[in-house]
Amino acid sequence: MMRRIKRLLPILIPILCAILVVLLFRTVFFLGYVPTASMEPTIPKGSLILGLRQYGELTTGDIVIFRHEGQTLVKRIAACPGETYILGGSQITVPTDHYLLLGDNTAASYDARYWSNPFTPADDIIAKLP
Repeated sequence: MMRRIKRLLPILIPILCAILVVLLFRTVFFLGYVPTASMEPTIPKGSLILGLRQYGELTTGDIVIFRHEGQTLVKRIAACPGETYILGGSQITVPTDHYLLLGDNTAASYDARYWSNPFTPADDIIAKLP
């Protein structure tokens, strides 16, 4: 019995490590790629980013990874639920369980300023950058 376990050990260890890595990236971490200059100079174009799927309270200034219209995007929280913000010359209030997300590089960012609904539901946020 021990001989059989010793023979299988070189095969089992890499398999168990691979399963652990997959589980960590499905539950704790999010690995992403930033293809545009929308977050420069904070995050350069072409950067790989590691986000945390398990995060506490989100606050203004946090950088988040989220889904918008089938795309995965990275932006900074400009306003949290209940906060007011001046967008396009008019004052808006962020609804409950929503966020206003904008890119750091306003000249090159497709963000809430251009979306038909500028608010991102909290459920669409995937991860937060540490």
